Amino acid sequence: MTTRPLIAGNWKMNLDRAAGTALARELAGAVASASAFEMVVCPPAPYLLAVADELAGSPVALGGQDCHTAASGAHTGDVSAPMLSDLGCTYVIVGHSERRADHGETDTIVRAKAEAARAAGLVPIVCVGETEAQRDAGTTLDIVGRQVVDSVPDGLDGATLVVAYEPVWAIGTGRTPTVDDVAAVHAHIRGVLAAKTPDAAAVRILYGGSVKPSNAVELLAVANVDGALVGGASLKTADFLAIARSV
Repeated sequence: MTTRPLIAGNWKMNLDRAAGTALARELAGAVASASAFEMVVCPPAPYLLAVADELAGSPVALGGQDCHTAASGAHTGDVSAPMLSDLGCTYVIVGHSERRADHGETDTIVRAKAEAARAAGLVPIVCVGETEAQRDAGTTLDIVGRQVVDSVPDGLDGATLVVAYEPVWAIGTGRTPTVDDVAAVHAHIRGVLAAKTPDAAAVRILYGGSVKPSNAVELLAVANVDGALVGGASLKTADFLAIARSV
């Protein structure tokens, strides 16, 4: 890796306040500023402030799981990027496959959310990935490449953009692509990014999809893998730290 790897924990709709703050407290106490990795945790929106309090003064960053395309307005139940920034977030996940599937988010919407994040001073973690049917059809690179082209705003750089590749069929299933498959997709993403920003080499591309301590060393050693977006394993302090320390 030529950049400091990013280990991001997506808690999804899990944990309660007590468990979330305890997890954040343990991570804050275990991660040093001089660690070889950067860490960010993305708790459910209701717990952002409580988790922020536990992370205060530590090198562990705070992120949101989603943001609206608008900075404010009549959007009941939504959270804006400026609100996330106001709570201390520095990152926000946009375009996760679960948002795309559950809420019908298109590449156009994801791009608008990434642009809203940047306008608020947040770094968007733009998620891309193919379904099992698309992989079986041999269209993985076409699908992922198009998502990068259409979902990622132009002109961002290594300090303002993170891309996460998550094969939809691997999320939460315990299945992972082969190392060669991961290498091929990440290399393709890097190439597509080169047409969008002269700083493509510095943009961190994370791998996500059933990342766990037992496969983290192998996955994080793959060329063009600059960290991990971790789901279930990020809910357990020991597992999440073991993944982070695998870089």
